[in-house]
Amino acid sequence: MTMDNLKDVYQDQLQDLYSACKLSLDATTKLGRAATDKELSEALIAGANGISQGMDKLKSLCATHDIDPDGEHCKGMEGLVNEVDAHVLEAEFGNDATRDAMIITQYQRMVHYALAGYGCLVAFANRLNLDEDAAILQKQLDETYGGDRRMTAIATDGGVNKKAA
Repeated sequence: MTMDNLKDVYQDQLQDLYSACKLSLDATTKLGRAATDKELSEALIAGANGISQGMDKLKSLCATHDIDPDGEHCKGMEGLVNEVDAHVLEAEFGNDATRDAMIITQYQRMVHYALAGYGCLVAFANRLNLDEDAAILQKQLDETYGGDRRMTAIATDGGVNKKAA
Protein backbone atom coordinates (compact mmCIF):
# COMPACT_ATOMS: atom_id res chain seq x y z
CA MET A 1 0.00 0.00 0.00
CA THR A 2 1.28 3.42 -0.94
CA MET A 3 1.06 5.91 1.90
CA ASP A 4 0.21 9.28 0.46
CA ASN A 5 -0.71 11.24 3.56
CA LEU A 6 -0.93 11.23 7.35
CA LYS A 7 -4.28 9.45 7.31
CA ASP A 8 -2.65 6.53 5.49
CA VAL A 9 0.13 6.46 8.09
CA TYR A 10 -2.45 6.65 10.88
CA GLN A 11 -4.41 3.70 9.52
CA ASP A 12 -1.26 1.66 8.98
CA GLN A 13 -0.16 2.31 12.54
CA LEU A 14 -3.58 1.40 13.96
CA GLN A 15 -3.15 -2.00 12.33
CA ASP A 16 0.47 -2.30 13.43
CA LEU A 17 -0.35 -1.51 17.06
CA TYR A 18 -3.25 -3.98 16.99
CA SER A 19 -0.80 -6.65 15.81
CA ALA A 20 1.71 -5.61 18.49
CA CYS A 21 -0.94 -5.94 21.17
CA LYS A 22 -2.02 -9.32 19.84
CA LEU A 23 1.55 -10.59 19.99
CA SER A 24 2.27 -9.16 23.43
CA LEU A 25 -0.95 -10.50 24.96
CA ASP A 26 0.19 -14.12 24.78
CA ALA A 27 3.68 -13.24 26.01
CA THR A 28 2.30 -11.23 28.93
CA THR A 29 0.05 -14.12 29.92
CA LYS A 30 3.06 -16.47 29.90
CA LEU A 31 5.09 -13.99 31.96
CA GLY A 32 2.27 -13.83 34.49
CA ARG A 33 2.35 -17.60 34.86
CA ALA A 34 6.14 -17.61 35.23
CA ALA A 35 6.21 -14.88 37.91
CA THR A 36 6.55 -16.02 41.49
CA ASP A 37 6.08 -12.65 43.22
CA LYS A 38 2.35 -12.31 43.94
CA GLU A 39 2.22 -8.57 43.26
CA LEU A 40 4.08 -9.04 39.99
CA SER A 41 1.81 -11.86 38.87
CA GLU A 42 -1.27 -9.76 39.64
CA ALA A 43 0.19 -6.78 37.76
CA LEU A 44 0.85 -8.97 34.72
CA ILE A 45 -2.72 -10.29 34.81
CA ALA A 46 -3.92 -6.68 34.93
CA GLY A 47 -1.52 -5.89 32.08
CA ALA A 48 -2.97 -8.70 29.96
CA ASN A 49 -6.47 -7.38 30.65
CA GLY A 50 -5.35 -3.88 29.65
CA ILE A 51 -3.81 -5.18 26.42
CA SER A 52 -7.04 -7.01 25.61
CA GLN A 53 -9.10 -3.87 26.24
CA GLY A 54 -6.69 -1.88 24.08
CA MET A 55 -7.15 -4.41 21.29
CA ASP A 56 -10.92 -3.97 21.52
CA LYS A 57 -10.51 -0.20 21.20
CA LEU A 58 -8.09 -0.51 18.29
CA LYS A 59 -10.39 -2.99 16.53
CA SER A 60 -13.27 -0.56 16.94
CA LEU A 61 -11.20 2.31 15.55
CA CYS A 62 -10.17 0.17 12.59
CA ALA A 63 -13.84 -0.58 11.91
CA THR A 64 -14.61 3.15 12.04
CA HIS A 65 -12.03 3.68 9.30
CA ASP A 66 -13.13 0.61 7.34
CA ILE A 67 -9.80 -1.20 7.68
CA ASP A 68 -9.00 -4.72 8.77
CA PRO A 69 -7.24 -4.70 12.17
CA ASP A 70 -5.32 -7.81 11.07
CA GLY A 71 -3.91 -6.02 8.03
CA GLU A 72 -0.39 -5.71 9.45
CA HIS A 73 2.11 -7.94 11.23
CA CYS A 74 4.28 -6.09 13.74
CA LYS A 75 7.83 -7.36 13.33
CA GLY A 76 9.06 -5.05 16.09
CA MET A 77 6.86 -6.64 18.74
CA GLU A 78 7.57 -10.06 17.27
CA GLY A 79 11.24 -9.42 18.07
CA LEU A 80 10.41 -8.33 21.62
CA VAL A 81 8.28 -11.44 22.14
CA ASN A 82 11.21 -13.54 20.91
CA GLU A 83 13.29 -11.82 23.59
CA VAL A 84 10.70 -12.84 26.22
CA ASP A 85 11.11 -16.44 25.10
CA ALA A 86 14.91 -16.31 25.07
CA HIS A 87 15.48 -14.32 28.26
CA VAL A 88 12.67 -15.61 30.47
CA LEU A 89 10.73 -18.61 29.27
CA GLU A 90 13.68 -20.63 27.91
CA ALA A 91 16.35 -19.27 30.28
CA GLU A 92 17.61 -20.89 33.46
CA PHE A 93 17.67 -18.97 36.72
CA GLY A 94 19.29 -19.74 40.04
CA ASN A 95 16.33 -18.33 41.95
CA ASP A 96 12.80 -17.03 41.49
CA ALA A 97 13.57 -13.40 42.36
CA THR A 98 16.11 -13.18 39.55
CA ARG A 99 13.55 -14.56 37.11
CA ASP A 100 11.00 -12.02 38.37
CA ALA A 101 13.48 -9.19 37.78
CA MET A 102 13.99 -10.40 34.20
CA ILE A 103 10.23 -10.70 33.73
CA ILE A 104 9.85 -7.04 34.64
CA THR A 105 12.63 -6.10 32.21
CA GLN A 106 11.10 -7.93 29.28
CA TYR A 107 7.55 -6.80 30.05
CA GLN A 108 8.59 -3.16 30.26
CA ARG A 109 10.33 -3.39 26.89
CA MET A 110 7.05 -4.51 25.34
CA VAL A 111 5.14 -1.79 27.20
CA HIS A 112 7.52 0.91 26.01
CA TYR A 113 6.95 -0.20 22.44
CA ALA A 114 3.20 0.15 23.00
CA LEU A 115 3.71 3.58 24.59
CA ALA A 116 5.50 4.77 21.46
CA GLY A 117 2.72 3.38 19.27
CA TYR A 118 -0.12 4.92 21.25
CA GLY A 119 1.74 8.24 21.55
CA CYS A 120 2.22 8.51 17.79
CA LEU A 121 -1.39 7.55 17.13
CA VAL A 122 -2.64 10.23 19.54
CA ALA A 123 -0.52 12.83 17.74
CA PHE A 124 -1.75 11.68 14.33
CA ALA A 125 -5.41 11.64 15.42
CA ASN A 126 -5.08 15.14 16.86
CA ARG A 127 -3.47 16.46 13.66
CA LEU A 128 -6.21 14.83 11.57
CA ASN A 129 -8.91 16.35 13.82
CA LEU A 130 -10.15 12.89 14.78
CA ASP A 131 -11.16 14.05 18.24
CA GLU A 132 -13.02 10.91 19.29
CA ASP A 133 -10.16 8.69 18.13
CA ALA A 134 -7.66 10.90 19.95
CA ALA A 135 -9.63 10.69 23.20
CA ILE A 136 -9.86 6.89 23.01
CA LEU A 137 -6.18 6.54 22.19
CA GLN A 138 -5.13 9.04 24.89
CA LYS A 139 -7.02 6.99 27.49
CA GLN A 140 -5.19 3.84 26.37
CA LEU A 141 -1.89 5.71 26.44
CA ASP A 142 -2.56 6.93 29.98
CA GLU A 143 -3.51 3.44 31.15
CA THR A 144 -0.39 1.98 29.55
CA TYR A 145 1.76 4.55 31.36
CA GLY A 146 0.02 3.55 34.58
CA GLY A 147 0.91 -0.09 34.03
CA ASP A 148 4.52 0.84 33.33
CA ARG A 149 4.73 2.90 36.53
CA ARG A 150 3.20 0.03 38.51
CA MET A 151 5.82 -2.36 37.17
CA THR A 152 8.63 0.04 38.10
CA ALA A 153 7.23 0.29 41.61
CA ILE A 154 7.12 -3.50 41.95
CA ALA A 155 10.74 -3.69 40.87
CA THR A 156 11.98 -0.95 43.18
CA ASP A 157 9.52 -0.30 46.02
CA GLY A 158 8.05 -3.82 46.01
CA GLY A 159 11.48 -5.29 46.41
CA VAL A 160 11.82 -7.64 43.42
CA ASN A 161 15.17 -6.08 42.50
CA LYS A 162 16.32 -6.11 46.12
CA LYS A 163 15.53 -9.81 46.45
CA ALA A 164 17.28 -10.55 43.15
CA ALA A 165 20.42 -8.67 44.25
